Amino acid sequence: MNDSVYQNFIDNRFEPGEALLEVHNPANGQLLGRVPESSQAQVDQAVSAARRAQRAWAARPAQERAGYLRAIANRIRANADQLARTITLEGGKVPALAQVEVGFTADYLDYMAEWARRLEGEVLTSDRQAEHVFLMRKPVGVVAGILPWNFPFFLIARKMAPALITGNTIVVKPSEETPINCYAFARLVAETGLPPGVFNVVGGTGAAVGHGLSSHPGVDMVSFTGSVATGARIMAAAAPNITKLNLELGGKAPAIVLADADLDLAVNAIVASRVINTGQVCNCAERVYVARQVADRFIDQVAQAMAATRYGDPSTQQDLHMGPLINRAGLDKVAQMVRTAQTQGAQVVTGGQVADLGSGFHYQPTVLAGCTADMEIMRKEIFGPVLPIQVVEDLDEAIALANDSEYGLTSSLYTRDLNAALKACREIDFGETYINRENFEAMQGFHAGARKSGIGGADGKHGLYEYTRTQVVYIQG
Repeated sequence: MNDSVYQNFIDNRFEPGEALLEVHNPANGQLLGRVPESSQAQVDQAVSAARRAQRAWAARPAQERAGYLRAIANRIRANADQLARTITLEGGKVPALAQVEVGFTADYLDYMAEWARRLEGEVLTSDRQAEHVFLMRKPVGVVAGILPWNFPFFLIARKMAPALITGNTIVVKPSEETPINCYAFARLVAETGLPPGVFNVVGGTGAAVGHGLSSHPGVDMVSFTGSVATGARIMAAAAPNITKLNLELGGKAPAIVLADADLDLAVNAIVASRVINTGQVCNCAERVYVARQVADRFIDQVAQAMAATRYGDPSTQQDLHMGPLINRAGLDKVAQMVRTAQTQGAQVVTGGQVADLGSGFHYQPTVLAGCTADMEIMRKEIFGPVLPIQVVEDLDEAIALANDSEYGLTSSLYTRDLNAALKACREIDFGETYINRENFEAMQGFHAGARKSGIGGADGKHGLYEYTRTQVVYIQG
């Protein structure tokens, strides 16, 4: 048992919470510590601190603001092993993936710092003689960053870095499932001398603290990553204040495997997509449409690879491919979806059961064949190590099935045919499409979805400008 008690970070001070939430290791049930369930008064305090600090922070040159991001990145690299260990313990991530998350977070901060000298406005042509028209980009104000549990450390930077470099201040609420890494992040921020109020952390549940931030009149923008249902609640809470929203929500990413595909490449990439973070990644392949000519070979290879997946407790085993699901609700959901798929006619090729490892929320890597478009498993987000497969006749059928979804975040295609790849780019209605590669975005891209997968996006220039508003200035000479 661990009796560590963590505190909110408000106005550059660590403040105890009035109530506490327990955080457990999902792989073995071990108590890791206790974090604040913040009161509305503490939420108000954090928002007020951010608002007091915002004008002075925005007045600093962007390059000066960038210096703080670089300092935080350096502190992260100096503490990488400890941070990765924390991520593994509270989220169930295998150590190698936790290390990648820590390193990518530091790199992301440095990348966003580079935009300090690249923030651009526009000079527009006037209809009047001797008039100058300028479009300027300004900070939104106070940002509320509400984080998910699946990549909790990286998502701090994904929201904080573009917010701060553009002159905003931020209040971050970590997921109650994986909050400890955020308090470790706050400790590193405190060591950099970042001005008070620029970065704040308040812990607690979504229903209480998340709602408190989303509905707060002092918050100018809510940036949220998580489920569609929670995103809808945030929209409703933000509506009375007309608060700007940036929402990355769920996905049901289709992977299309054509007859001419490099099957080894496709199998390796798709299996990795279902195994990484135990399938708990919104942009990874959630359903497969495979051409009939290669379906048997593909299913056999995928099943062999999934069956060979090593899983268990990553806090005690170093050579695993995946760890547990995040909690009991997640495990029960995955198990229920597999059972339902079987009753609807899907065949379990491998897996299909809760894994009894004595403790923790583990599910066997699973492949389902014989799936059809009307099955729940092909339409609803699984968020677990389960791969449902449907056989198709051609690319047209695959694209039609892929687009027939309430989600629209990511998609993928495996083919050697350039014309097929170009056709998919034209016709697949998703925010991102990966062709002959794994489902993972670049920080200089734009991670955005269609339909219920979200509003706005993240990363790159376009993600940066999500955290700005425009002001057009007319000057008559």
